[in-house]
Amino acid sequence: MVGVSDRCPWADHDPAMRAYHDREWGRPVREDAALFERITLEGAQAGLSWATIFQKRPAYRAAFAGFRPERVARFTARDERRLLGDTGIVRNRAKIRSAIRNARAYLDLRDEVGSVADWLGTFGEPATLSKALRSRGFSFVGPTIAESILQAIGVIDGHVPGCTLASRTR
Repeated sequence: MVGVSDRCPWADHDPAMRAYHDREWGRPVREDAALFERITLEGAQAGLSWATIFQKRPAYRAAFAGFRPERVARFTARDERRLLGDTGIVRNRAKIRSAIRNARAYLDLRDEVGSVADWLGTFGEPATLSKALRSRGFSFVGPTIAESILQAIGVIDGHVPGCTLASRTR
């Protein structure tokens, strides 16, 4: 069977990445754990390839309590040390601290706005989202990462011309 990503650069990657493109990336996300996962993994990608982060995705899910922000927000210095020793994830102290801090900021944002998914959907400009997230205590959410988040959750279309998923109705 021909995948929808046949003309997208993702088509050159392994079947798991291709399936991620075809079934997950660029699709609306409503659940807190899935949204927090996208924010965390896009931040972890800073300076690295998506393929590297994608390969580590199962280890990230285990290390970060299934990306449940309520659990990650309670991580302590002991958890940080554990994560720094986890060879399955990117062992960057700043990125690990960011994920924990972002979990707390995520919960505060949810308390403030109700649906984080709906709130994220109001942004079409990555620089504006980046500024809004940073003002609420998030880190590793510069404009490039903010754009990646918006693409990953289907707010803006990141598919390349020729990909059959490009510009589909959201």
